[in-house]
Amino acid sequence: MNEPTIVSFLCNWCSYEGADKAGGARLNYPANIRIVRVMCSGRVDPELVIQALKEGASGVLILGCHPGDCHYKKGNYKALRRAYLLKKTLKQLGIEEERVRLDWVAAGEGERFAEIANEMAETMKNLGPLELS
Repeated sequence: MNEPTIVSFLCNWCSYEGADKAGGARLNYPANIRIVRVMCSGRVDPELVIQALKEGASGVLILGCHPGDCHYKKGNYKALRRAYLLKKTLKQLGIEEERVRLDWVAAGEGERFAEIANEMAETMKNLGPLELS
């Protein structure tokens, strides 16, 4: 069985650096994580998430700076509002809301990045392939 692909949108200022720290420390996290570097988690449009799912991703991970630490002041709060609405939309489309996860990873939190990536991969394995009609 193929490993499920997880598209991960990581903010440039914190989460991307956390992923880099995880890689530099040789922490184990799934190879099926596909990283897309964005300037801010608040810039991840729900259409990008839906497009990733339509094009074969089993899940989407959005990681940003911890609330209160956003380089752009309130970008992560915008991401939080968008994720809430996106999950409601996915539910209406018959897609499990667990296929999209928003979380926070600081630049120095390589272990946290690896932990979240591993949890997301396990969730995708448990859900199985995304069946879109």
